[in-house]
Amino acid sequence: MLVSLVGFAVLLLLIMIRMPIGIAMGLVGFFGFAWLNDWNWVAALSMSARRIIDTSRDYSLTVIPLFILMGNFVTKSGLSHELYRASYAFMGHLRGGLAMATVVACGGFSAICGSSLATAATMSKVSMPPMRKYGYSDALATASIAAGGTLGILIPPSVILLIYGIMTEQSIRELFAAGFLPGMLGILLYVGAVAWTVWRNPKAGPPGERSTGKERIEAMKGVWGTLLLFVLVIGGMYVGAFTATEAAGIGAAGAFLIALSRKSITWRTLYEVLTETAHTSASLFFVVIGALIFSNFITRAEFPDYLLQFVQSYNLSPMMVIFMILGIYILLGCILESLSMMLLTVPIFYPLVQSLGFDLVWFGILVVVVTEISLLTPPVGLNVFVLSGVLKDVKTSTIFKGVTPFWIADLIRLSLLAWIPAISLFLPEILYR
Repeated sequence: MLVSLVGFAVLLLLIMIRMPIGIAMGLVGFFGFAWLNDWNWVAALSMSARRIIDTSRDYSLTVIPLFILMGNFVTKSGLSHELYRASYAFMGHLRGGLAMATVVACGGFSAICGSSLATAATMSKVSMPPMRKYGYSDALATASIAAGGTLGILIPPSVILLIYGIMTEQSIRELFAAGFLPGMLGILLYVGAVAWTVWRNPKAGPPGERSTGKERIEAMKGVWGTLLLFVLVIGGMYVGAFTATEAAGIGAAGAFLIALSRKSITWRTLYEVLTETAHTSASLFFVVIGALIFSNFITRAEFPDYLLQFVQSYNLSPMMVIFMILGIYILLGCILESLSMMLLTVPIFYPLVQSLGFDLVWFGILVVVVTEISLLTPPVGLNVFVLSGVLKDVKTSTIFKGVTPFWIADLIRLSLLAWIPAISLFLPEILYR
């Protein structure tokens, strides 16, 4: 127990002094494992080497760079403009309709991009100018982009869900199926947050122009590529036509063909896409390997067993334990960025959750939703700071003020998902169990 607590404290210290999370977790895991084995460096080196080799050779992990490649091709192809145009055609005439259209477009874009930060940065360039044209307040306009961008880590394909599945050895396709309905629920609640904001302050989101039926049909024609790619990749994986790895390969190839058909790929952009994919993939693999080494240390120290004994000694109900864990996540989200928070806590909590009889796929969805909240809450709301960097004339405090109704909507969604597991598990139960 003492070794685990010391290791955890050292890890937090290393993160606070800005050491990369992958290096910090790898170092703590390595030295902690050696400590537990009477400073047997050979055992620690053997464990670390085995983790590195096994992770590097794991064929199923090719799903990560392939989905990242798909997302980069989609970003370069400019599909975000068509998604926003289609959403605006149906919702732009409503009070707050442009902000609602932004949320819906972010949901569609994230479904094939898989990155919250990329979604927020891309959609800010697309949706901010028209919202300013119609007199939207900066708080509502930027908040709808920042909140909509968080959907990228839940609606499949999601890189965060991929990493969670790898760490907990859960089915990727079950996690993707479980993330779909909570993602749709998130879009509905965010639209509700926009409606509530403009109900309180009608001047924050004046209505735009009503589109004609012809204009709506034309707008829908522009999103055929997005719909086709999503149905092909996610639909094919849901019905069992191919595995998650095969779906990622088909998605990357499909996104490349769509970008070619739109004439948005040159030799220069192709080079940029490939190098960015390699850089992002290498960074994620580095972090995953460090997290797995740290997980070995935590397991060897029997920390999850101590947690279970602690919980049983106080006779806490299983749901009370879940809500305590979620409370810890919410607090950590105020000081840690999303990926670091997940990698730091999942190796500790998931054995406890599993021993209490809960479904780890359901727990993974809860973890990702809490991670979404951390992307919006001060002082380390990454989506907020991404927008602040892109929109130099908008204060960070203005964006944080605007996102308040959205993270409250996320808390409502988190409560619903915690109390009603069927929302997350409905599709996995029908399709795979």
